[in-house]
Amino acid sequence: MRELHVYSIPLTTRFRGIDVREGLLLRGEAGWGEFSPFLEYDDETCLPWLAAAREAADLGWPAPQRTRIPVNVTVPACDPERARQIVLASNGCRTAKVKVAEPGQSVGDDQARLEAVREVLGPDGLIRIDANGGWSADDAVLRIPLLDRASGGLEYVEQPCAAVEDLALVRRRVGVPIAADESIRRAEDPYRVRDLEAADIAVLKVQPLGGVRACLRIAEDIGLPVVVSSALETSVGIAAGVALAAALPELDHACGLATVQLLASDVVAESLLPIDGYLAVGPPVVEVLKAAAGPDRTAHWQARFASVSALGRDLGEDQSS
Repeated sequence: MRELHVYSIPLTTRFRGIDVREGLLLRGEAGWGEFSPFLEYDDETCLPWLAAAREAADLGWPAPQRTRIPVNVTVPACDPERARQIVLASNGCRTAKVKVAEPGQSVGDDQARLEAVREVLGPDGLIRIDANGGWSADDAVLRIPLLDRASGGLEYVEQPCAAVEDLALVRRRVGVPIAADESIRRAEDPYRVRDLEAADIAVLKVQPLGGVRACLRIAEDIGLPVVVSSALETSVGIAAGVALAAALPELDHACGLATVQLLASDVVAESLLPIDGYLAVGPPVVEVLKAAAGPDRTAHWQARFASVSALGRDLGEDQSS
């Protein structure tokens, strides 16, 4: 029987519509893996998340090509003063990923947030924005130039529209590079991004795509520069993202892996946090696991883990316990 640990951690700022992050950690011969699909995901959607956790626990990761990973600070759809505070507290990150297109907010809110971030980063910092598919193609074409000016120049725009066809359209109509996230990790065919020439950059996340090795195959096949990003994990899950970024043949952009700062605590004593804008390559130091969930949430996650594992066995995948 595996050793399991269910965690529940409040967020410092509401993010992705949630205030608490939960998940399950499992221990194998190679170490600890994280299984933390979001609560609204069904069992089938959770299968790659489980595969990623099992890879980390049972196999470990490929040999690294580098010893540290440049990372961006992630700025939620917050007010300008909070945005300033987040960037100032980022431990030297020179790239900021700023959330935009939040429901209930205006383009003016996005502009003010970007201006605040630029003020802190200065002219030499890089700013990228993430719309999480929140715009239509016409809205994206209208708003991207406005936000490009407000930011003092964008590195790229991540997932401006939900549909990959719209990404391709926007890419041809704006002068800012386009990155694809959901169009890869939530798509039946992640290679449509390549085939439609819909993006300049591929954003890869280890858990949603089934593990480090699965992501390396996608990176090779899709033929685009890669940014490795997190799925709002603890240091255990972030370590898998760091392993992917370390194993890529080339890494041209800062990665979105400095998200442990969005959690009010962590499951380990020594969190994977940036130093001078970089994360060190290697697993987190796991001595005593922390942030244990209460009995009800522990039972929920143990049942969810069992259900997804059973589905994997039914589908003939290697989901042995």
